[in-house]
Amino acid sequence: MTFLNLTHIQTLYTYSSLFIYFAIVLILSGILFLLSYWFYSSVKRTEYAEKVSPYECGFEAFEDARSTVDVRFYLVAILFLVFDLEVSFLFSWAITLNETGFNGLFSMFFFLFILTVGFVYEWKKGALEWL
Repeated sequence: MTFLNLTHIQTLYTYSSLFIYFAIVLILSGILFLLSYWFYSSVKRTEYAEKVSPYECGFEAFEDARSTVDVRFYLVAILFLVFDLEVSFLFSWAITLNETGFNGLFSMFFFLFILTVGFVYEWKKGALEWL
């Protein structure tokens, strides 16, 4: 019994492009890292007051950068993520609609109905109002 038989060689051949890709990625990222380190160390570093300030534009901050953010901002951000995820589900559903048939169609309509009910509820509660 040999260490590498024909099925092992075929498997290695199948995944060889993946191994080559990972090797190129590792080598390229290492080269870019070393180049950026080399360029950074070779640049003459002069520090200006504007460069050391919190903002590189030269202006002082108008208010504290650690001010609180309104909770409504986070609610709108979460709603955006939910609807963005819904669009990704719709794309995959549209591609596989022929295979899923009526069950897939009914499931997606049910999903969209629940999502619409939640959106209308948030709208009626005023979660989308900024003022």
